[in-house]
Amino acid sequence: MSDILVALGNVFTIGNLAGLIFGTGAGILIGAMPGLSVNMGIALLFPLTFAFQGVGGILMLLGIYCGAIYGGSISAILLKTPGTPASVATTLDGYPMATKLKQPGRALGLSTFGSTFGGIFSAICLIIFSPMLASVALKFSKPEYFALAVFGLSIITSVSSGSILKGLLGGFIGLFIATIGIDNLSGSVRFAFGSTYLLGGISFVPILIGLFAFSQVLQSVEDCYKEKYVKTDVKLTRVFPTWEDLKRVFVTLLRSSLIGTFIGCVPGTGGDIASFVSYDQAKRWSKYKDNFGNGEPEGIVAPEAGNNSVSGGAMIPMLTLGIPGDGATAIMLGALMVQGMQPGPLLFKEQASSVYAIFIGLLLANAVMGLMGFSLIRVFVKVVNIPKEILIPVIFTLTFVGAYAYNNSMNDVFVMVFCGFLGYFMNKTEFSMSAIVIGIILGALAETNFRGALTMSDGNFSIFLTHPICAVFLALAAISLLSPVLGPVVKKLLGKDKPKQETEA
Repeated sequence: MSDILVALGNVFTIGNLAGLIFGTGAGILIGAMPGLSVNMGIALLFPLTFAFQGVGGILMLLGIYCGAIYGGSISAILLKTPGTPASVATTLDGYPMATKLKQPGRALGLSTFGSTFGGIFSAICLIIFSPMLASVALKFSKPEYFALAVFGLSIITSVSSGSILKGLLGGFIGLFIATIGIDNLSGSVRFAFGSTYLLGGISFVPILIGLFAFSQVLQSVEDCYKEKYVKTDVKLTRVFPTWEDLKRVFVTLLRSSLIGTFIGCVPGTGGDIASFVSYDQAKRWSKYKDNFGNGEPEGIVAPEAGNNSVSGGAMIPMLTLGIPGDGATAIMLGALMVQGMQPGPLLFKEQASSVYAIFIGLLLANAVMGLMGFSLIRVFVKVVNIPKEILIPVIFTLTFVGAYAYNNSMNDVFVMVFCGFLGYFMNKTEFSMSAIVIGIILGALAETNFRGALTMSDGNFSIFLTHPICAVFLALAAISLLSPVLGPVVKKLLGKDKPKQETEA
């Protein structure tokens, strides 16, 4: 009880609440801008967290995380241009309601309500289930932590949207970066190449800003030569859903929130998967399935409740096991570590007040998101009209300021620029940026616990098989790595392609 009171005292200060409110508003604005993303928003504003004391910076990041997911629905509904990938499914019914039915206010109101409901639902699930999972994870020793890190690295195959080989290569790049600097166990210098800057390893923050923010700026500059700016005037009337709409979508809200929370708990998934699965199930069970695609209310709340409920679900494995649920929580994981918090079961024991502050902060962030959405929708819709000629220079400046402000070092700026160009070309060739981040974060954890486990067993590798939990995680990692290869083989053995072959014959 004392930890909860301390957490309440930490959250409900003027500075920390201001940071949460600022983060939520900034997240909504970033999400509403087509071409920007949740990952970019967190990476871009991450250096600002050092202006806050204690959990204030984490609360700001939680606000950005929740706000950006919701913000993507604004441009998806008004322009049929999703602000984030998680809002793609929202365009299927949101845009027709805004244009064909001429009810943009109703569509935005439904998306706001669905997003708020899903976010609060998942935050409650986080509060209930995280301590249970953490109590089990407290029994882990070095072999279990090594296997857990390997399992976390294996989700690279899931977060890689294109070639699995490219995703694995990105993971190896992250693992290599994690080895740079002085080895904590032996004291030997690795891959420093005579540089004093590299002795302490490469800072995580400039890598983050370069891969996710500066690379996107370069892409936006290129896009400016292909697009023409068209101003859109939108007139809104009623924005809060009617009682009839709420009754119509309530069951869909519950179902989609459950789906999103569960998908968020599975490492390697994300809001885009949750939104499409929720939309598919809403259409499958709806009484109005023939109206989907023509402005159906259930078709708006389903993807929005689904993608926003991922936030709490994805933080369950992140906080309890140190495994990111998606790309955004991979960045959040690094942010927590930079702030002095080591996610894992011991976090609940050693820094319980900080954990409760995160729980309360996630609930508040979703509540603030809902209040801002309903009260400031008329303001947020104007964001879609900001020309990129104005937006890009502002973001460009922030990337340099953020990279320099972290350590007051120009070396960090050079690292950021290099990673930015690297990320730009890797995006062009469909490499996964999240794979690099996961490799950096989990690489050190895997190496340290691998060597520690071998020390425990006097160099006997059987320790990884004689510990049941360790063996289970290693088996799951093997399945995760091989599933993309074995999947097509299994389908072929089951005769999934026979009808196609008969048709061709």
